[in-house]
Amino acid sequence: MLLRSPSWDEVVYWSLDLELGGLDAKRDAILAVGMVAVREGVVKLGESFTSLVRPDRAELVRPPSIAAHQLVWDEVRDAPPVGAVLEEIDVRLRQGALLVHHAGIDVAFLQHAYKVQGRRWPRPAVVDTVALLLKAAHKARFTSTNPEEVPALNLGEARRNARLPEYQAHDALMDAIATAELFLVLRRKVGARTLRDLT
Repeated sequence: MLLRSPSWDEVVYWSLDLELGGLDAKRDAILAVGMVAVREGVVKLGESFTSLVRPDRAELVRPPSIAAHQLVWDEVRDAPPVGAVLEEIDVRLRQGALLVHHAGIDVAFLQHAYKVQGRRWPRPAVVDTVALLLKAAHKARFTSTNPEEVPALNLGEARRNARLPEYQAHDALMDAIATAELFLVLRRKVGARTLRDLT
């Protein structure tokens, strides 16, 4: 027997973005985090959280990543360590669902950080806007006279295609807000009525 899935707007979604020192969760560091709540279908800017994160060593701020997010060692050396930032993330993840753009990256880094810090992963429901973009494109093949072959999966491009305003990329909080707004557009496009429809 399937348990009832809550209505999509009964769930609190914590939109999260990480700025990273690379793309390998076991080797690279989390350098910044941004989170914002989506409650009852509204992005709640007043409930945002953002922090730089101090990596264990300066060399974990790798040159290729600096080109993307512009964060250098001098900016993160006095930031809280990942354990302290995880406290803030954990409080929020235990309140609702995790909303990300590209779960394969962000969730892998979070799970690894939890493991290294000896914390238990809270296993939140994960809503991925990349998966929703693919779901919306699949649905459009059957309902649109001019469907996209392959949707743009880059956050900025996906927002442009959805006629959402452009924001500065590679800022953790701005990307979390950008993801939250894109989520609300995609939720309507896929016709999701419950949390299960979104995961």
